[in-house]
Amino acid sequence: MAAPNPIELQKALKGADYPAGRDDLVSLAKDNGADDALVEQIANAGPERFDGPDDVQKAVFGKG
Repeated sequence: MAAPNPIELQKALKGADYPAGRDDLVSLAKDNGADDALVEQIANAGPERFDGPDDVQKAVFGKG
C-alpha cells in the first residue's frame, strides 16, 4: 500500500470545523475511514490545534 498523501488527508478530514484540536481530527479521520497510517500521522502531528487544513497538511507532510 502506498504512503498516505495529501488527497487522502483531505478525504480523511472532510467535514472538519476549524480551528480544530488534533484529537478531534484523529477521531474524524477514523470516522471517515482513513488508513491507519494516516490516522497515526495526524495523531503525531506537531500542534495541539490547527487553524485550517493547510496547517494540518504542513504538520503531517512537512510542506504546504
